[in-house]
Amino acid sequence: MTPQPRRATALERFANLMSRWVPDAITAGVILTLFTMGAALALGSRPPQAMEAYHQGLWMLLPFTMQMTLILLLSMALSTTPLFRRGIARLARIPNSRNQVIALAFVVCGVTSYLYWGLGYALNPIVAIYFAAAAERKNIAIDFPYLLAVTTAAQALWQYGLSSSGPLLVATQGHFLEKTIGVIPLSTTIWSPAALLHEAVFGAAAILASCLTMPKAARPISKFPESLALAKAVGAVVDDDPGNPGIAQRLERSPIVPLSLACVLACWLYYHFITRRLSLDINSLNTILLLLVLVLHRTVKRLSGALEQAAGRSWPVIVLYHLYAGVAGLIQFTAVGDKVVRLAASICTRATFPLITAMAGSLFACFIPSSGGQWAVQGFVTVKTAMAVGVSVQRGMLALGVGDHVGNFLTPFWYVVIAGIARVDFRTFFGYGVMFGAIWFVIGVVVFTFAPC
Repeated sequence: MTPQPRRATALERFANLMSRWVPDAITAGVILTLFTMGAALALGSRPPQAMEAYHQGLWMLLPFTMQMTLILLLSMALSTTPLFRRGIARLARIPNSRNQVIALAFVVCGVTSYLYWGLGYALNPIVAIYFAAAAERKNIAIDFPYLLAVTTAAQALWQYGLSSSGPLLVATQGHFLEKTIGVIPLSTTIWSPAALLHEAVFGAAAILASCLTMPKAARPISKFPESLALAKAVGAVVDDDPGNPGIAQRLERSPIVPLSLACVLACWLYYHFITRRLSLDINSLNTILLLLVLVLHRTVKRLSGALEQAAGRSWPVIVLYHLYAGVAGLIQFTAVGDKVVRLAASICTRATFPLITAMAGSLFACFIPSSGGQWAVQGFVTVKTAMAVGVSVQRGMLALGVGDHVGNFLTPFWYVVIAGIARVDFRTFFGYGVMFGAIWFVIGVVVFTFAPC
């Protein structure tokens, strides 16, 4: 008798609906550009003025675009090192029950994402694969697609982690809103009591929800042979034998070159943090990541190969940020921004500002699958509204982060990236993001309304 196909859950049906209606990132960026351009013209800007504002914005994020590209590129290169893969394999052997698998996988992915968002996106699917394979060897019933959803939910902790785009940007001198808000230290944003409380409460709530809602009819990783093939020990990368190497080939395969640069970078970090007593920012964080990549890959040959593979996945950041910057220019340099600020200020109070900001962020995030891109588009309006209502700019930035990641939970952009790494159809685990998105939103609004920041 032919088994009946499994009926899709309400969450999965909603996810499939979203995947059919939400456009890809470039299409969404173009639609948002045309809409904002139309709004500028409707509010009295003449076509030459609107085009000038668009052009002013189009290239104002060039440094930030390169910084974000390096975050993604270097973190992907770092995730390919044997050290990281072997470490994950060892951790996967620790749990002895279903709940232990879920909890430890979430914690590992949460810590990784908190340290660096790009590293989290690159490593978290591998964590799910290794943990699911180890669980199946121990006869622990783990639904592999659901575990992918759990590790993807843990990715949300990067929003207020060490690579949080908006807070790092405004902590860096020369950012595009410096004349309006100045340079804001991380101690008042990602290290504020509210942000730390949110990370802890969401992590605990997500683990509890994951343990309670794991599907009873578990789909083990053995049903996903392409994913299972990735769950094997990773040995050291061996360079091809060049035969009779010349000086150039010897240098490519020598640790002297990367370690020499690593020493220079270490000296700069000492100068930055110890001598000048400066705080963490995007540039210093990328320097740390580059240092780790150089040390762990050890040779230029291995590093070049890793970077070449990673470069193909970095193109969305390179292209999309300019689309978002153009929209930001139309908002900032025409009457659109002022009109939106006045409207937001008229309906917001100090008590409702975090809720309305998070809701607006959720809406925009469905079209802008990038925290940095969303801050570029909404940052000006958010800080101006915060000032008008009488709350801190930091509270506005953190509340916007709540909405930003709700969009990541509800739209397929990052799920497709993760599914590509894990070699599965993103629809097998996309639907569970609705549950985690609801938990994230409720906790975020409550924390950033009442907790100090």
